[in-house]
Amino acid sequence: MEEREGEVRWDGLCSRDGAARAAALDTIGQAVLRRAESVASGAAADGLPVPAARDGLGEALARLLMLSKRCPFPDVREKSEAILGGVQELGIRIPRPLGHGPSRFIPEKETIQVGKEDATMHTLFAESFATLGRLDNVTLVMVFHPQYLESFLKTQHYLLQMDGPLPLHYRHYIGIMAAARHQCSYLVNLHVNDFLHVGGDPKWLNGLENAPQKLQNLGELNKMLAHRPWLITKEHIEQLLKTEENSWSLAELIHAVVLLTHYHSLASFTFGCGISPEIDCEGGHTFRPPSVSNYCICDITNGYHGVDEIHASPAASIPVSSTESVCEVEALMEKMKQLQECRDEEEASQEEMATRFEREKRESMFVCSSEDEESAATRDVSRHFEDTSYGYKDFSRHGMHVPTFRVQDYSWEDHGYSLVNRLYPDVGQLLDEKFHIAYNLTYNTMAMHKDVDTSMLRRAIWNYIHCMFGIRYDDYDYGEINQLLDRSFKVYIKTVVCTPEKTTKRMYDSFWRQFEHSEKVHVNLLLVEARMQAELLYALRAITRYMT
Repeated sequence: MEEREGEVRWDGLCSRDGAARAAALDTIGQAVLRRAESVASGAAADGLPVPAARDGLGEALARLLMLSKRCPFPDVREKSEAILGGVQELGIRIPRPLGHGPSRFIPEKETIQVGKEDATMHTLFAESFATLGRLDNVTLVMVFHPQYLESFLKTQHYLLQMDGPLPLHYRHYIGIMAAARHQCSYLVNLHVNDFLHVGGDPKWLNGLENAPQKLQNLGELNKMLAHRPWLITKEHIEQLLKTEENSWSLAELIHAVVLLTHYHSLASFTFGCGISPEIDCEGGHTFRPPSVSNYCICDITNGYHGVDEIHASPAASIPVSSTESVCEVEALMEKMKQLQECRDEEEASQEEMATRFEREKRESMFVCSSEDEESAATRDVSRHFEDTSYGYKDFSRHGMHVPTFRVQDYSWEDHGYSLVNRLYPDVGQLLDEKFHIAYNLTYNTMAMHKDVDTSMLRRAIWNYIHCMFGIRYDDYDYGEINQLLDRSFKVYIKTVVCTPEKTTKRMYDSFWRQFEHSEKVHVNLLLVEARMQAELLYALRAITRYMT
């Protein structure tokens, strides 16, 4: 990209070399202060108050605010604060963060504080910052589970930045298209910035109809993957691969499919964990001064309320006695024990197992929240995709049948993995590692209990998500799901997986009320990976059928 005169360049801050970062910060500080002096002197000459957001200064100050709060390198945090202090001395109001921490659902004091992380987490934070140019809120919540986060960051870096079939700006635009399907402005905003940074055409951001026809053609696959992946057929694949001058190669299509499924599922995580806007993005900061009560009317209209309301403990908004919550945990552990004993004593017949699967699949269609309501896509996000009325809910309302996808006929391990690895080398391995870490991750704890085997519960969550997508494991007894997952938990799972934009804090608070926030984030990792694998299975099966 061409560098505009006087433009503040941030790239050098991603260096792992302290001297290089210091030099970059000095250059940034000089550029920002020059611009601030120009703004201040211009306002003084006109006899007007100093406007903070003129000539791009507001964006630069917001970026510095983010660095002062969320950079893993102490030298960058301290220097950013000093630059902001210099701007403030010129009479220019500097921004302050809105909200409290990386998640609207988790109290900031219960998340990992930047600057107080241990050596392992610091390495992850530094890697994330060097790769993304920021330490984003998704990372700050995922770091509850460092082993998973490391795999996630490695995979995402490969998909977005390493050698691959698709050019860099296409990758970010596909991320925008995928996140927009769920109205996830958090991810859309991040990738709009990245798209422009790698040289993407700003006109494409005015709407999907302004993007190349090749990307427009991907819209149909995007909406089906996001909402009804069981409808994808080899004919849909053929249309993309045989559209003459706008056709996709098989390798490009595999790359696109992995990106779409990655960002659909990451939108689920974003809403499921209540991820807050980034400090330097829209909704993450304000130039208005705080009021006596620590928030002003502008914060309320942006969805930010008092700290007590936002960051009550998980059980706060659901009236329940501590005894009842403890009983909830004990009852769940007792059910797990009983189910294990039943497994050891007798095994259901194949016919009975099939019946239980069909019953669970049918019942999952009618799981919905009392808070469930139609929500129109906001214009700034919906322009990135077509057919805004198309969603999961339409199909469940009309009682349409989801066909059964038998894993013994087409599985990730035996079919999908090798197909991805053949057409997009190393990605199959990265995805496989990430799936396995999420599925097998355990600390052998449940709330206040230690030395607990949670494999039965983790499998029930994973298989329930796949059941909602019509995917059946012949060796699993689906009767266990109703024993282990209560209605409030099923409502949360289905909302986060199928219509994540409708997830509320009340839903988050209402399940597993005695469990730690880290355990609820762990649940979201299972939801993310099970959903991604389900979408991939349908898309890859259709590609395999096209190839044969």
